[in-house]
Amino acid sequence: MERIPEVEAARALMNEATSWSVMKWLREKKRVRKTADLANAALDQMSLAVQERWPAAMKSAYAALGAQNGGKSTPHSQQKPLPSMDSETSLIARKIKEADDEAYRARMDAEKTFDDAEKQLSTSLAREGCRKAIHSWDLHEAAIHKAKAVRS
Repeated sequence: MERIPEVEAARALMNEATSWSVMKWLREKKRVRKTADLANAALDQMSLAVQERWPAAMKSAYAALGAQNGGKSTPHSQQKPLPSMDSETSLIARKIKEADDEAYRARMDAEKTFDDAEKQLSTSLAREGCRKAIHSWDLHEAAIHKAKAVRS
């Protein structure tokens, strides 16, 4: 998969930030959050661009998965067949949706960890937030890779 400059810059910063002191964190926390936001925005943009190239049936199947439960994943909603979709399209859409959902949950977990670190002035939580952010980007890139495999 092609490398996204914003994500690579954010990864480098997060890796560097894992060794910062409390004072360095206090000075740089805004830059860290801004860089992470740019990386997330770049990944979101790439994901949308990939989805725009999908055939109509895949777009419909993916949209139906989000509409089944208001955009929230539950174990039971994963089992419902999609209306008037062939099983292969439904299965592929479900796998991509699951990957997207996992990446989103990881992103929200990283953001919560950063928020907690800021409230508590905790460098250990900030370091954990860095690791979680990198993990969320890895998951988002993997989800995009799955989405790119869909043939137009």
